[in-house]
Amino acid sequence: MSVYIENETEEALPKGYEDIVSDIIQASIEYMKCPFDCELNVIFTDDDGIMEMNSEFRGIDKPTDVLSFPLLEYAKPGDFSELSSGSVDCFNQDTNELMLGDIILNVDKISEQAELYGHTRRRELAFLTAHSMLHLFGYDHIDDEERAVMEKLQEEILTMKGYTRDNEEE
Repeated sequence: MSVYIENETEEALPKGYEDIVSDIIQASIEYMKCPFDCELNVIFTDDDGIMEMNSEFRGIDKPTDVLSFPLLEYAKPGDFSELSSGSVDCFNQDTNELMLGDIILNVDKISEQAELYGHTRRRELAFLTAHSMLHLFGYDHIDDEERAVMEKLQEEILTMKGYTRDNEEE
């Protein structure tokens, strides 16, 4: 697994952020039973940075907590059966890793939402990473049924790694 992490904020990332992201990415890949080694990019930014991206790519001129840019389209979410390691379009030809896409995380919203929801920044970061990974695997939450599926998967991944609301420490 190759995870390329970049910090575009003016501040240093809080201690452990990169480890949490890598841990949840690995857990998500394992949970989804992805049969390939994977590659993805993670960018930490702030309200201004993510607002610019949200405006450019989604036409929404306000900051959000996370953006996901999947490189793959799935016949159905989490279905890897139609992918083959020889496909030029979705595998890095140098490493043979499946290129999943990009995750953009907003450090300002991580802190704000952790306080709002009454849990730690560590849990909020883990939650947003799991949420974004599911988007990279083709899941969405457009309607209530899709939302319920995503919420269940997110919670199972977080529980598997111990990021539960009743098992927290900052």
